[in-house]
Amino acid sequence: MIRVGVDVGGTFTDIILERSGAGQKHSVVVTKVASTPHDQSEGVVEGILNVCRIAGVDPSRIDAVLHGTTVATNLVIERGGAKVGMITTRGFRDIVHMGRHKRPHNFSLQFDVPWQSKPLVRRRDRLVVTERILPPDGRIEVPLEEDEVKEAAELFAKRGMDAVIIAFLFSFLNSEHEVRAKEIVRSVLPDTYVCCSSDVVNTIREYERFSSTAMNAYIGPKTSAYLRRLEERLRGAGVGGTIRVMQSNGGITTVEQASDLPIGLLMSGPAGGVIGGRWTGDSCKKANIITIDIGGTSADIGVIQDSELRIKNSRDTEVGQLPVLVPMIDIDAIGAGGGSIAYIDPGGAFRVGPRSAGAVPGPACYGKGGAEPTVTDAQIVLGRLDPEQFLGGDIEIDASLSEEAIRRHIAEPLGLSLHDAALGILTIVNNNMALAINSNSMAKGVDPRDFTLMGFGGAGPLHAVSLAEAIHAKDIISPVQPGITAATGLLVTDIQYDYTHPLLMVLNDAGEAEYKVMNDALVSLTDQANRQLDADGVPLGARRFQRVAECRYVGQGFELRANVPADPMDAGTIQAVIESFHEEHKKIYGHAFRDQACELITLRLVAVAGVETLSLPELETGGRQDPPEALLYTRQTVFDDGSAQETPRYQRGKLLADDRISGPAIIIQHNSTTVVPPGYGALVMRYGDILISRN
Repeated sequence: MIRVGVDVGGTFTDIILERSGAGQKHSVVVTKVASTPHDQSEGVVEGILNVCRIAGVDPSRIDAVLHGTTVATNLVIERGGAKVGMITTRGFRDIVHMGRHKRPHNFSLQFDVPWQSKPLVRRRDRLVVTERILPPDGRIEVPLEEDEVKEAAELFAKRGMDAVIIAFLFSFLNSEHEVRAKEIVRSVLPDTYVCCSSDVVNTIREYERFSSTAMNAYIGPKTSAYLRRLEERLRGAGVGGTIRVMQSNGGITTVEQASDLPIGLLMSGPAGGVIGGRWTGDSCKKANIITIDIGGTSADIGVIQDSELRIKNSRDTEVGQLPVLVPMIDIDAIGAGGGSIAYIDPGGAFRVGPRSAGAVPGPACYGKGGAEPTVTDAQIVLGRLDPEQFLGGDIEIDASLSEEAIRRHIAEPLGLSLHDAALGILTIVNNNMALAINSNSMAKGVDPRDFTLMGFGGAGPLHAVSLAEAIHAKDIISPVQPGITAATGLLVTDIQYDYTHPLLMVLNDAGEAEYKVMNDALVSLTDQANRQLDADGVPLGARRFQRVAECRYVGQGFELRANVPADPMDAGTIQAVIESFHEEHKKIYGHAFRDQACELITLRLVAVAGVETLSLPELETGGRQDPPEALLYTRQTVFDDGSAQETPRYQRGKLLADDRISGPAIIIQHNSTTVVPPGYGALVMRYGDILISRN
């Protein structure tokens, strides 16, 4: 079995290849190549062929390629999506404009409302038709005027729309009108990307449902085209095997499913990192972890509690400040990374990011035309990155360009020494990241003092100890391959699908009739999941189903997830759901109202198909202190307190299990560099992960 994980970042594309199975020696090979922002598939194919050359593997022998991508996210952030038309219920064309009348910044006189200033669907392209479905049972009050749908589709044909959405009121209760309208539009526009709100988000809340459907269509044509192009490039390069894509919910899916519902890929890139962090934590016997994936352009922050991934509350699931009603791992991202540019703003303030030098032209030290100082340039000036060791020497680095950029743009204008200016860059970017970590931990009831900070991505271990000090984390882990941890996560991710069925009922008042409705709904959801898993060729024994009830107290605005037992719905099962909801409410908000009625909004079925997980060989036991066998050389390095100290460099590949290294020290490997400051010590664990703690 040969599997390849590929994670595309803003600067580098990370690749991991695992070879396992009977009759062959187990091995894991990793590499990085420069990302190709104009077409990510070029870098993906180049990286796969490169890792195959290193591993001595014929690309045709690859059994599976698992891919994390930022294509969908970039389309939203850069507003480079499709031209979308909308057909909706008469009288409701402006729902996506009005939203919920929320001000993004309550006390600001100058603020942007993105769903109005940069709408996914222009008002002129939102057309209305006669139809009406009513709650609570989804009965048809006014039949669909099919001629009006056809006229709208013909108008869209004249306007050259790339995609069309059909979003009717209360279609989550009865999708008959949407399905028929979709058939009519397809008959007029057979080559246009068409989707219904009931297919994309089959849940309550018309604004969020309409907006999410518009988002799916906005990114649909280009995302599906990218996935087809990637598949064609891989086959053209002789790469065999199945292709799977990472989703926002932490599972992987097929190219076909991802093309139909690309909205599920909006957090595809960062999700792999958190999953890889959990896998590393399990091997290190750490259940509570705060992860921070620091790449070239951004830092992605996640929390793993009791070895469980956190799923965002539906009120918080948004991309580009627009609601996205799909399950997402709770990840926060900020513009902070190795390529983040340091500058002095017009008011004279010293700032770092979110603007990034990216892969092209990159930091000043790359010598590719970048003249502004970046975080990477600061690390080089302070001696924490050695030019000849950068990415194993694969990229040529000119330290003098880093010095010139920082001196010219920061040090001289502010009257600082070169080292103080570089330290200032790191202090600012670390504070930015620490604030973001606290927002995703302390602000959500998590005490960082009980958690291990895991820093990965190419730049993660460079910043990890400084960030742990800022948030008072218990200790720090540098994974065995920090630079490709997100790609590693792809190889330990299960196939996963979510299916929903809206059911509005007060559980405390449920009786036999309600039990039957819920049981029938769960059977229907299970049938849908099995049909998809049958199409994927997943054997019955590898399938797992998690049943979830999304509930709220009567009168509340948003739901929380409660676990549903595997038994048929009856009085006892309902009570278990209610109790699970109370416990979840207490966990999230610090209290529960056990005397209040619990209302069910949506039944959700999460279908999971387990895949073969990644396994790493255990290291030989060394038990050495500052092993001279791994020592490369000693060089002066400046640390956060401003002290410049002669600091040994150790080659990570020569460290053995139970080896201990006293700070100050720098541990070098091909895809990352780990800083162990004075006053800290590092312990090499059995698989090669490094645990760093204060002496």
